[in-house]
Amino acid sequence: MLDSGAMKSIFLRTFCLVLFLASCAAAQDVIPLHPGTPPGSSPENYPEKEYFSKLWDTEVVSNVTKPTLLVFKPSAATKNGTAAVICPGGGFMALSITSEGTEVAKYLTDRGVTTFVLKYRLAHTGDDATQEFATLFADRQKFHDTVAKVIPLSVADGLAAMIYVRQHAAEFGVSPDRVGIIGFSAGGTVAAGAALQYKPEGRPAFVAPIYGAASMFKDTPVPADAPPLFIGAATDDNLGLAPESVALYQKWVDAHKSAELHMYAKGGHGFGMHQHNIPTDHWIDRLVDWLQLQGFMK
Repeated sequence: MLDSGAMKSIFLRTFCLVLFLASCAAAQDVIPLHPGTPPGSSPENYPEKEYFSKLWDTEVVSNVTKPTLLVFKPSAATKNGTAAVICPGGGFMALSITSEGTEVAKYLTDRGVTTFVLKYRLAHTGDDATQEFATLFADRQKFHDTVAKVIPLSVADGLAAMIYVRQHAAEFGVSPDRVGIIGFSAGGTVAAGAALQYKPEGRPAFVAPIYGAASMFKDTPVPADAPPLFIGAATDDNLGLAPESVALYQKWVDAHKSAELHMYAKGGHGFGMHQHNIPTDHWIDRLVDWLQLQGFMK
């Protein structure tokens, strides 16, 4: 007989898998961003992997070599013409695909936003990318050496996703001028890159890095037509990324661009759509309030 702890663990893993599969079932399309080997990459022979991470207590995706967009479409009655590309985090070694991806997509889609969960390119990892991340991150230099080559590819995927959705906006019933990007942690790096390095055909209408890592862009100037910025993070971020959110906010303010910052006293890193009965549970409500203020929820 299994003890109660083992039974609870099995139940939790099964429940999370059911939620993840239900989320994927709600998505109508999976769109490859590139018709072959993505620019800057070499052909790889290892498969993409989806599994439940005990360490992160959620479903994750690892070993992404061919970026894709998972599409969630709102009902005709609620569709408001706005779209968002969503970039889950995971240290460029995994993607927290549920809490920072499909659950965010469903929340926004229920409110009329067409959403696209981006699986961007990641560093090659073994059996458990989340455990590898935890081990590597303890040695920051070794971690940076491991992910340095893939970060520009991840950012390039974010830029390509923005261009794709804008160019195909009519097919999804959205306006090309109402397509924004939301990113978490490493996905916040991807979102910040889209906000700072876009070409005219890929300009985001809005950008929302949530507890994002953005220090690599500290010397990148804010574009003259920079999109409005929303940031959510926690002061007690256990990866030490809170100052990067403040710095990115200040960067927008110094450039006299629209910005809103929610710096919660408690929440740690990676709160996403997890419910902890603290104010970070409602960050996404504040995001919707902000999108309403900017005119994107009408």
